[in-house]
Amino acid sequence: MKTKFGAIIVAGSGKIGGHVASRNRSGSYLRTKVSPVNAQTPFQSAIRNRLSTLSSAWKDLTPAERTAWNNAVEGYKKTDIFGDLKTPSGFNLHQALNNNLLRIGEAAITTPPLPVGLPVIETGVLTQVHAGATLVTFTSDPVVTDSVVEISATAPMSQGKNFVKSEFRVLGNMPTIAAHVATLTTLYAAKFGGPGAAGQKVFVRLRQISNVTGQSGIPVVLSAIVS
Repeated sequence: MKTKFGAIIVAGSGKIGGHVASRNRSGSYLRTKVSPVNAQTPFQSAIRNRLSTLSSAWKDLTPAERTAWNNAVEGYKKTDIFGDLKTPSGFNLHQALNNNLLRIGEAAITTPPLPVGLPVIETGVLTQVHAGATLVTFTSDPVVTDSVVEISATAPMSQGKNFVKSEFRVLGNMPTIAAHVATLTTLYAAKFGGPGAAGQKVFVRLRQISNVTGQSGIPVVLSAIVS
């Protein structure tokens, strides 16, 4: 469990004992820890196998290659949930970048790449229609050179829902964009069956990933009511 101390504890993240500390748009909160049933789905098994493969790949690196990853971390500092600047370890950097690369169908890398800039995706609206089509309309094509956009979405839910996090499920990579429109119908149907009944709400998350470095950009979340 992570905590940030002031005169008293002012923020927390993670679990301890039977409790979990987290935060949402309303602020920090503490809840009872709930252990979900491990369904051992093919998707879960694929994730475990990928992480196991990457862990073994780190062990198989030469001492010089591991040193190179350890020396590359200064270029990959990130701000944590408390707003503090954190530097990853060489191992964590290797795992994070390669996990992203494998997620989008690219090969893992053994040499740490130089960081690249990934602009925030400019988007228009997410549209649902009765025929079952799930569309994302863009103000500009979001994919920069040498990158793809990973699509995640939620199952149909109550339209009163405004905050989602654990409900997202990865659908796959962005389909071909034509006239600034990407049709997600096939990807969405393969995961959830259909866009839901009229009045329900669907969220879609777009995350740009460099297929050269494995870096991920700032995710953008869209939502729409099924019409």
